[in-house]
Amino acid sequence: MAGKPTASSPSYGYLKSPDNKDQWIIDPVAAPIVKRIFQLSMEGKGPYQIAKILSAEKIDIPAYHQQKLGVGLWQSREIKNPYNWGSSTIVHILENPVYLGHTCNFKTRKHFKDKKSHYVDQDEWTIIENTHEAIIDQDTFDNVQRLRSNIRRYPDGWGETHPLSGLMFCADCGSVMYIHRVNNGKRIPTFDCAAYHKIPVGSACPSAHRIHASVVLTLVKETLREIVKFSAEDEAEFKRLVEESIAAQQDSTVKEKKARLTTCLKRQEELEVLICKIYEDNALGKLPDKRYQMLDAQYASEQDTLEREIRELKEVVAKSEKQEHSASKFIALVKKYKDFDELTTPMLIEFVDKILVHEREVKGRIDSPQTIEIYFNFIGKFSVPRDEAEPTPEEIELEQRKEQIRQKRHEEYLRRKSTGWQATYYWKNKRALKEKRDAAKEKIRAEDRENGIYYLPKQNDSDEPKEAAL
Repeated sequence: MAGKPTASSPSYGYLKSPDNKDQWIIDPVAAPIVKRIFQLSMEGKGPYQIAKILSAEKIDIPAYHQQKLGVGLWQSREIKNPYNWGSSTIVHILENPVYLGHTCNFKTRKHFKDKKSHYVDQDEWTIIENTHEAIIDQDTFDNVQRLRSNIRRYPDGWGETHPLSGLMFCADCGSVMYIHRVNNGKRIPTFDCAAYHKIPVGSACPSAHRIHASVVLTLVKETLREIVKFSAEDEAEFKRLVEESIAAQQDSTVKEKKARLTTCLKRQEELEVLICKIYEDNALGKLPDKRYQMLDAQYASEQDTLEREIRELKEVVAKSEKQEHSASKFIALVKKYKDFDELTTPMLIEFVDKILVHEREVKGRIDSPQTIEIYFNFIGKFSVPRDEAEPTPEEIELEQRKEQIRQKRHEEYLRRKSTGWQATYYWKNKRALKEKRDAAKEKIRAEDRENGIYYLPKQNDSDEPKEAAL
C-alpha cells in the first residue's frame, strides 16, 4: 500500500483491520450498499430517488450502522430515524474518492473568524492514492461524476430521469441539451439546447436543435449492434480500426501542445537560473537594488504564468496519452455486451461519452436530415465501415414526389402569409389551442403524480430535498 489512512474512523463501507488499526478493510455489510448506490446512479436515479429506495427498504443509515459497530461520532447519541436516508448522504457517497481506495485528508479547515472547522472544496483536499482496497472501480466513479454534472434538477420538476440526460449536447454552442416531456400536450420526450431558451430566446444559440429522444436511442442502439457484430466477425480488424480511429483523433493541436509543454518546461528551468543569477549579482553589488526588484518581479510574474500554463498543458497531454492506451478498454466493453438485447441505462453510460446534435439541414422540417455525432468512452468517434447502397429508381421517384408536396404546401403558406390570412388564423385560434394544449399537459402530469413521479417540495421542511431528477 502507498500510505496509511489517517481518519479517526473509517468511512461508511469500511472497517478498521483487527490486525492493524491504521489499515481499512471492506465492511461486508455496508460495501454492497455503496455499490448499489453507485449502480442506481448509473441507472439514472437521482440522490433523492436513491434515498427514498433505501429508506423504503429500511436499510440502516451510515450513522446508525456505525453506532451498532461502536464506531463513529454517534455512539452515545440518539438516532430517531435509523432508516431515514437523506439525499445529501447519497451525494457525499457518490462524490467521495475514498471508495476508489484513496485516503482523503484536510477536508476541513478552521476559519480565523469563528475558529470552527469548515469544509473546503474537493480540489483543496490532500489525496493519498491506493491506501486500501477499492469498492468502486475508476470507470464507474468517473461515469457517475460525468453524468451527475450534466443533469438538470428542478425544485418542482417532474418526470423520471431519461437515459440520455447528461449525454446530449448542442453541436453549435456546446451547451447541454435538456429534456421536455410533454411536447404540445403529448408524451413525446424531446431534447432542446439549453442556451437557446435563455432570455432573450435565440440570443445565446440561434436554434433549439430539437430532436426526439427515441430517434437518438434508436441510432445509438443500431450503432452499438453494428459495432458488436463487426467485432465478432473479425476481431483483429476491429482492433486495428479502433486503434487507427484513436490515432486519427490525436490531431495537430495535441502535438502543438506537447511541443509547447517542452518549451515551457525549458523556460521554467531558465528562469530558475536567471533568478539565482540576479540574486547573486545584487548581493555582490553588481546589480542595483531598484533594477533587481524590477527584474525579480518580472521573472516571478512569468513563473506564475508558466506554472498555470504547464499545469493546463500537462492535463491535456495526460488525457491524450490516456486515450491512446484505451483501445483495449473499449474492446473489453464490447465483449462484455456482445449478446445484449435491450439498451439499458448503465450500458448507455458505460459506452457513450457524449452526443452532439446538429440543426436540421432545413430548419423546421421534421423529415429533414439531421446530423448526430456519437462520442464513445475511451475512443471518441468511431463508426463501422459500410458500403452505402445506391437508391433505387422507385426510392428516387418517391422522394421527388414528397419534395413536390412539401414545396406546394410551402407556397400555400407563403400566399396565406402575404394576404394576412395566416396571422388572422393564428391569433384567432391561439388561445383555444393553448388552453387545449395546457389541459393535455396537466392530464399527463396528473398521471405522473398518481405514480409518485411528480412532487411539489414541502414548505418549511428543511429535511425535504428540494430536487427532482429529470
